[in-house]
Amino acid sequence: MPRGDKSSYTDKQKRKAEHIEQGYEDRGVPKKEAESRAWATVNKESGGGNKSGSGRGRANTHVSSSRGGRAHKSGSAEQRSAAARKGWDTRRRNGNA
Repeated sequence: MPRGDKSSYTDKQKRKAEHIEQGYEDRGVPKKEAESRAWATVNKESGGGNKSGSGRGRANTHVSSSRGGRAHKSGSAEQRSAAARKGWDTRRRNGNA
């Protein structure tokens, strides 16, 4: 099987890669780069193509696609602190504190 051959992947993995690739292209990533990133994501989530034999599977975590390329935290510490203060002020002003 030549390098880059996708025949050992399931139909679901192929559909998932196509969907991820489309999302990257919609965001302006070139087609070749989008395809590369999509398959890297599928490989990271599912461990690559089908492998024969009992017990060879691995649970899918979907961590890569659920994050969508975002960092774990939203904003810097200062931004989160400012948002917390703003929320506290609003709750105090509205009598919900």
